[in-house]
Amino acid sequence: MDVAVAVAVVGGQVAEGLEEVTDDLAALDGRGRWVVVLPFDGPPVCARFARWRPAPAPHWRPQPVPGWTSNVSREAFMAGVAEVREAIAAGDVYQVNLCRRLSAPLPAGFDFGLFGRSLLAAHPAPHAALVSLPSVGVQVASASPERFLSRSGPVVRSQPIKGTGASAPALAASAKDRAENVMIVDLVRNDLGRVCEYGSVAVDALCAVEAHPGLFHLVSTVSGRLRAGVGWPELLAATFPPGSVTGAPKRAALEWIRRLEPAPRSVYCGAVGWVDADRQEGDLNVAIRTFWVEDGRLHLGVGGGVTWDSTPEGEWDETELKARRLLAVAAAARTAVA
Repeated sequence: MDVAVAVAVVGGQVAEGLEEVTDDLAALDGRGRWVVVLPFDGPPVCARFARWRPAPAPHWRPQPVPGWTSNVSREAFMAGVAEVREAIAAGDVYQVNLCRRLSAPLPAGFDFGLFGRSLLAAHPAPHAALVSLPSVGVQVASASPERFLSRSGPVVRSQPIKGTGASAPALAASAKDRAENVMIVDLVRNDLGRVCEYGSVAVDALCAVEAHPGLFHLVSTVSGRLRAGVGWPELLAATFPPGSVTGAPKRAALEWIRRLEPAPRSVYCGAVGWVDADRQEGDLNVAIRTFWVEDGRLHLGVGGGVTWDSTPEGEWDETELKARRLLAVAAAARTAVA
């Protein structure tokens, strides 16, 4: 895949023939089929493509990316976890999703499109996406297991993930992970309730255990029916950024994220997906398990939800678990993170 050509792979489809790029979310209620990238920090990118076709099976061709470093040390990350626990004890917040960024210099001749296809082949995920829009500086490859929002006409659905473990029995028995999930489900219910018909918001599944490459997650499903006159701008204003990667209450959690994380998240923890404006349909992921290019470097974000039951060591270990398989894909061999 030539990175000089705008192209995307979302929802199992390849999008080609770029026609328009805008940061106006109202375009998603207009016409055409769009690729959507919503950075956690920064303006949205909506790209309308002329041609869509089924994506071929991704293939594995490693491109070694060595030299990964973390922008937060183990000690500093654990200190941040301890600080969040103190804020929880003081009643300032109930949960904060704390993240760090791993980065490596781009090797000579690096082909991001080929890298993204290798990621999708080696780390299959239900909400995977690959977007290359060189004209606006967007290069994102996401092996996300999590749905932020799907829409079919007036019906919307969110499937927050909170709770990660190396085995299904241990995860199912974890009171800490279940409490973390239930808190975010309440947040998502409240977010959707701001734009959905009264009484239509429901929890369709709570804390279901799902298997994903190398680990297990607790996944819940919340749905609702949009009120008349509500479009994508209003829906996203009510729900973004995703509750599972912020915390609860969301506004207080965002303040702690800004205070403790040394760098903006960029596209990490935002959303990537597609919208068919003509059919009033769409599907957006939560941009976790996500690589992106910025300032000549390849980046990967990892993090987790900190609650009162968290331990600094346990939260650090969870970020290591989440990064391990992805770094193996990126380096074509296991790479230590300094």
